[in-house]
Amino acid sequence: YGSLQAIFDGVPEETRLALQRVEQTFEVAILYGRRRFGRHEHEVLLVDVTSPNRQQMDTFRHHIWQNYGFDCARYGWNPELNLYLDIAPPLFGALMALGVGDGLDANDKFIIAHEWLGLPLVFAAQMTQPNQWRTIFYAHETATARRLVEEHSGHDTRFYNTLFKAQEWNLTLESLFGNQDDLFKHPMIRQAVRCDNIFAVGDLVVDELRFLGDGFTDANIDLVYNGIPSTNTSLAEKLESKRRLQKYCENLLGYIPDYVFTHVTRLVYSKSLWRDMRVMEHLDRMLAQEDKRAVLFVLSTSVPAGRRSEWVYAWEQQYGWPVGHRGDNGDLIDAEAPYFFNVVEPFNQRASHSRVVFVNQFGWSQDRCGQRMPADMEFMDIRRGSDLEFGQSIYEPFGIAQVEPLTFG
Repeated sequence: YGSLQAIFDGVPEETRLALQRVEQTFEVAILYGRRRFGRHEHEVLLVDVTSPNRQQMDTFRHHIWQNYGFDCARYGWNPELNLYLDIAPPLFGALMALGVGDGLDANDKFIIAHEWLGLPLVFAAQMTQPNQWRTIFYAHETATARRLVEEHSGHDTRFYNTLFKAQEWNLTLESLFGNQDDLFKHPMIRQAVRCDNIFAVGDLVVDELRFLGDGFTDANIDLVYNGIPSTNTSLAEKLESKRRLQKYCENLLGYIPDYVFTHVTRLVYSKSLWRDMRVMEHLDRMLAQEDKRAVLFVLSTSVPAGRRSEWVYAWEQQYGWPVGHRGDNGDLIDAEAPYFFNVVEPFNQRASHSRVVFVNQFGWSQDRCGQRMPADMEFMDIRRGSDLEFGQSIYEPFGIAQVEPLTFG
């Protein structure tokens, strides 16, 4: 079913009419269908709230204020919050139109709120059908903790030492760091205790949530780790992958490294990529003493969709991409420029026995990353062939980036 796409005959007539009533009530568009993921098929439900009925949305916000004490008006300037507040009422209405939960007892119907983004839907369910749904808040981070870590120069060292000492003294986050309500996510997350249960993705997230105090102090919080893929890797595969990475280094830098280091990550502040250079400075001196060479491939980008392959090929010919980069032609974008010019390039100018290569193009294949990458290279090689994966985040709720490389040996 998709009203914007004029698809109406894929659901029973009764369902079509029910979905259209939701669309008319909230002045939204609904897209519903099924999609196969591997061996499984899942229902997908999307709501377009480009121009929703403001009276309906304002009424929902007023009810949130009445029932939860969350002041939607204070944060009305924030488009991200407004989006998820607008989505919730028509989304819950669409779920009802589809008959989700029909015939089931309350203990058999669950809504899992992925982070704060899912809480407005929980509110809609609790206010529309009180006590008819079991609700779970799944914390993949603690937004308040992330901000305190990222925005202070002491980062994780300051925050977590304070947290652990506060546990001994029974102090809460706001008693030490002050009121945090200017961040809308903070008072929103505090409403998670209104759910029937809380999941936390990592051990530190449990501690961070407890640190919020009030209802979190004694709340039932289950530790529910992320799943990660587990890959069988033979020694022969690992050595072949390392050979390809060594060949790539030789093509780029003119030497075959004894050691290949990697860091595959999102280019965000919490990953603290500058820490890699502090380690590399020490390693470079040790490598010099042993007369050995190393390379660190950093695969990260501000443009996940990537650049056009023909652009990459041209940059490779013109100025040696990815060893060299430019900030005026679409090569380096956003955070990539200060990272390369202020972090990578100064290290490469000083180091004698190692280099850092910043590859700001996902794909890790010759068609995506240029002629100098071996033709048989594939993404799995950067996992299998690495001797050491870097990952020294200042804020890491679970650590999938650190755990995932373990399955590749």
